[in-house]
Amino acid sequence: MTSFHLRRAKLRPGEEHREALALELPTFVFGGERYVPVPATVEAELVVSGATSGTVFGLAFTARLHGPCHRCLGEAVLELPVRAREYQASDPDDEELTTPYLHDERLEVSDWARDAVGLAIPDKVLCREDCAGLCPVCGRNRNVEPHEHPAERADPRWAALEALRQSLR
Repeated sequence: MTSFHLRRAKLRPGEEHREALALELPTFVFGGERYVPVPATVEAELVVSGATSGTVFGLAFTARLHGPCHRCLGEAVLELPVRAREYQASDPDDEELTTPYLHDERLEVSDWARDAVGLAIPDKVLCREDCAGLCPVCGRNRNVEPHEHPAERADPRWAALEALRQSLR
């Protein structure tokens, strides 16, 4: 778990501290599917800036996740460039002026990175933008085997209703 002590920065308003960190990313479960970060440890840049009323934190890294495609269940690889910012007021009167990742002058960077990646994952993870998905009739992957099925024949149990419909036209 990666964390950063604010005492290491000792910033005055207007000053900035930059540091390269090695972040360990967890496996994500999204929509009931597992997405594994490869590599599990990524290089990140943490920027801590002093402001007159508090501290601004910036985090930047790129995460690569491997997991199933939402449409075809094949292998999907996501490149997620993550840029996140948090603010902590010196004397917070409002809960919105605090960051949940700061505890006793220790910034929990791993927790912040996990949440930032979770927010960056798209609603539907696809192997490619034009993924054709699985055939609803036979279940084959339409990216590998594009095919058509003959028009479905009507269920014979509905024949009497079909005859009635034809007679009303």
